[in-house]
Amino acid sequence: MSRLVPDKWLKTNVLLKHQGIARHIPETRKFTGPQLARMLNKYGRVVIKPSLGTGGHGVILIYKQGTSYMIHHKQSVTRKRTLRGMLKEINRLRRGRAYLVQRGISLAQIDGRPIDFRVKLIVRNGRWITKAIVAKWARPGLIVTNICQGGTLLKARDAIRRSLSVAPEEKVRKLRALSYRSMRILSASFPGIDKLGFDYGVDTRGRIWMLEVNTKPS
Repeated sequence: MSRLVPDKWLKTNVLLKHQGIARHIPETRKFTGPQLARMLNKYGRVVIKPSLGTGGHGVILIYKQGTSYMIHHKQSVTRKRTLRGMLKEINRLRRGRAYLVQRGISLAQIDGRPIDFRVKLIVRNGRWITKAIVAKWARPGLIVTNICQGGTLLKARDAIRRSLSVAPEEKVRKLRALSYRSMRILSASFPGIDKLGFDYGVDTRGRIWMLEVNTKPS
């Protein structure tokens, strides 16, 4: 039976111990109010998401606009003029659930809608193989690209070609190589996993960022 490791922090923390992979992971911490405030001051833009959960549910983008705090959740954007007001709203949305706070990445876009990439690896006949490398294109108005929330699947090379002025083949090769390096670490740390879905963002400069890893990828 396939092993599941649902805790996002557990998987991220394992990968952060390896320098060559850690440099591709946006700063990620366990959520606290002070930690959120610190990272907003540092980056101006953060994403918070449930430690347990899939499908992009509960993901919130927070960014500073002048002296105000903007909270983008689902299709609504709320302005809070004070740190205290912003934290109160975030705690209302969290409903007591454990969250992570992650540096917000300005993702490459097509027609003003963000895209990210999924690399899916599975074990077949005792060896890991690449099942798919695809792009996901967010539905208008949303910050998450998940297909279950109205996102659109695209061919990875086409999405790169449409959103960035870089060679698609080289970017896909790097996505695959980073996934296999990470797979070796995760499969050693969590024996019994046989599926991995790596979600990547590529920023507007073409840099690859690993946003999270799933052991039950759709």
